[in-house]
Amino acid sequence: MTIIRLSPDGSPTPIERAVAVECPVAIEVDGFGYAVMMMTPERLQDFATGFLLTERLVDRLADILAIEPFAAEMGWIVRVTLVEALRGRMQDRVRHRTSDTSCGLCGLSGLEQIARPVTTRPPAPNATPETLFATLSTVRDHQPLNARTGAVHAAIACDAQGAILASAEDVGRHNALDKLVGTLASIAERKADFILVTSRISYEMVDKALVAGVGLLIGISAPTSLAIDHARAHGLTLIALARSDAMLVAHDPYGRFG
Repeated sequence: MTIIRLSPDGSPTPIERAVAVECPVAIEVDGFGYAVMMMTPERLQDFATGFLLTERLVDRLADILAIEPFAAEMGWIVRVTLVEALRGRMQDRVRHRTSDTSCGLCGLSGLEQIARPVTTRPPAPNATPETLFATLSTVRDHQPLNARTGAVHAAIACDAQGAILASAEDVGRHNALDKLVGTLASIAERKADFILVTSRISYEMVDKALVAGVGLLIGISAPTSLAIDHARAHGLTLIALARSDAMLVAHDPYGRFG
């Protein structure tokens, strides 16, 4: 895209710059319209898998019979078919919602739906502080879309030694994490120890990390009060404001970092 770059002296210069794509993606489950997400339309199968898991519409990868993304006139539609045993769950939760790039819970019909079940306690993370700092220093290497556009978030899953197992990018931080959760579900034999996100840590980011089954969530920005409460309630190790010179340990139930 051609845009104008202004210099301090006020002189304009036309330049070509890549721009992050944002468009509506409609999620249809068993024929019902469930959500419309404003997001980057890449890796939609991974996104749909992670979204279904974090929304508690499915419990495992095998509950999803088909995911069919296709381009429509105004965006994308992702049609999902679930096993018949879960269709009652879907009908109980049917809603039409529009979510923007800053919120992952915008369409819940009532406050009581925020407290969704977490069935397992996260394991103790095995990564060392040295591993966390070393991984943080490589984050930019796994943000190719952000390198071109400067406008997207990343979610990165690592093993205990800091090896990158998977990464995902999106204009929406929660969409990036859903893509990552979907990818991890398909490579279950490679266990992630921690997830690093290039965003603030809010309630829904903690909730998605709990679904992913990792022991530790790290964010480069600050956590919200509800995010810390959610992590403490369910035993997730939480580190925030991760920088090259320091990190803040918001919750450390296993005493691994202090």
